[in-house]
Amino acid sequence: MAKLQKRYVCQACGSVTSKWAGQCADCAEWNTLVEEAGGPATPFQAKHHLQSGGRMILLSGLDAEVALPERMPSGIAEFDRALGGGFVEGSATLIGGDPGIGKSTLLLQAAAKIASRGLSVAYVSGEEAADQVRLRARRLGLGQAPVQLAAATSVRDILTTLSMTTPPDLLIIDSIQTMHSDLIEGAPGTVSQVRASAQELIRFAKERGTALVMVGHVTKDGSIAGPRVLEHMVDTVLAFEGERSHLYRILRAVKNRFGGTDEIGVFSMQTEGLAEVANPSSLFLTQRDETVTGTVVFPALEGTRPVLVEVQALTVRLASGATPRRSVVGWDSPRLSMVLAVLEARCGLSFSACEVYLNIAGGYRVQDPAADLAVAAALVSALSERPIPADAVVFGEIALSGEIRPVAHAALRMRESAKLGFERALAPAAPHAKAGDPLPLRVSGYRNLNSLVDQLLGK
Repeated sequence: MAKLQKRYVCQACGSVTSKWAGQCADCAEWNTLVEEAGGPATPFQAKHHLQSGGRMILLSGLDAEVALPERMPSGIAEFDRALGGGFVEGSATLIGGDPGIGKSTLLLQAAAKIASRGLSVAYVSGEEAADQVRLRARRLGLGQAPVQLAAATSVRDILTTLSMTTPPDLLIIDSIQTMHSDLIEGAPGTVSQVRASAQELIRFAKERGTALVMVGHVTKDGSIAGPRVLEHMVDTVLAFEGERSHLYRILRAVKNRFGGTDEIGVFSMQTEGLAEVANPSSLFLTQRDETVTGTVVFPALEGTRPVLVEVQALTVRLASGATPRRSVVGWDSPRLSMVLAVLEARCGLSFSACEVYLNIAGGYRVQDPAADLAVAAALVSALSERPIPADAVVFGEIALSGEIRPVAHAALRMRESAKLGFERALAPAAPHAKAGDPLPLRVSGYRNLNSLVDQLLGK
């Protein structure tokens, strides 16, 4: 009789090993290895890592005809933008976000719009009772939507029920961490249970042509909880971001096999649910009548969408001997340290005796490297108490040598800025448009950071 292989799976990171250990060698967590039974293996297979009894597969060339997948629009334009146009038949989508950020609200709104078009939608909640979902739907004004609800955590029960009737066009599982498969031992939420439950649901979606959406919990550092392989199993991964203290929410595409990545959808949390924001820049720009030192407008780029945000800097001089503080909200802290080092080493400015505070207005988080020049300009303005022109936007990447490097889609950034009334751009000295195409803004180009600092200081 073939001997069953034993393996130990880390409940924190999902790594597999053949021997038990007190500490996981991959994630360094203690007492997280749990034994799981593997499949039988013959001595020959164990030695040569071979499988027998397979069948021949069909290989085809890259030039074979391929039809574009049909889309099922959600009815929410910002949601469809992040998805790449809508849900794809037989696809699996994973959406993660902090607790209370609005994941269930967004999916319930999308489910109601899809169901109102005559498509079948099944919403299965493992965290709330069906009556709780109904009460939320009534608060959102969706109480009459023809969405089929269920409260269940057994994957076998869910798939058996759905298989007895016509499969739904859209299946929403809220959330995958609460699902339980009786094929695997362990409590719901463990690595093995999340992996097995997701695998069964995805197999059902692929075989029946159902668009599957799974809600995922996140850890304290913002990554989706459970095994990392879960993100590889699905076709699309969406991150729902935002702060509870702010009205805005951003739906960001992290992975998309049927569309572009890094696309975002912007929403505003209202009493009647999530509302689309057609002009995201209006959320992050402060309306003021007079210029303020340390404030710069930066045209960030999220996928193909420019978003104008306000970069705010403040410097406070300290008494000699005190340790200066560096505080950053909405930007990368090591990136700020690099910009400060370049300003000191290449431009002769001293921040060593100053506390430095940097903030991106509106709770927005900037990951665009083109924000370097805007941050540097805000810091110089705060240190010298000279305001940046109110009609100017600033963007560009700073090298360690002090060189200002060109950035992608500069013309697109300037076109969006011109729509909102800006007239000037402080940017890298490089061509930003094709020959013969007029630029929408007057561009002041700089090749190095010294030239910009001299202009801001009035030298």
